[in-house]
Amino acid sequence: QVQLVESGGGLVQAGGSLRLSCAASGRTFSNYAMAWFRQAPGKEREFVSAISRGGVVIYYADSVKGRFTISGDNAKNTVYLQMNSLKPEDTAVYYCAARSSVLQATTPSAYEYWGQGTQVTVSS
Repeated sequence: QVQLVESGGGLVQAGGSLRLSCAASGRTFSNYAMAWFRQAPGKEREFVSAISRGGVVIYYADSVKGRFTISGDNAKNTVYLQMNSLKPEDTAVYYCAARSSVLQATTPSAYEYWGQGTQVTVSS
């Protein structure tokens, strides 16, 4: 089992940047495929980015491609989401998720473990 804790959210102006962190405890996160999802008020949770176990394969949602970068640090048991050129439509609660599989997935139901979320608000 793994516990996930997100941090790094906040309020930023459009065009700005934030880096989200997801610290894993318990089993090392190198045993899991990891992902970031987000959920805006009144909307369903949506896929943002995912990285396979070992970091070989990375996916991005079309809406964030070219602006967001996912990465992992095995030594720190942490996965990051660097978010640049932020837009008001990026405003949401961002969640880190893990699944005990080599490959990542883009649907929330594929993930077994979730963090509590961190709020990202982008002002226009």
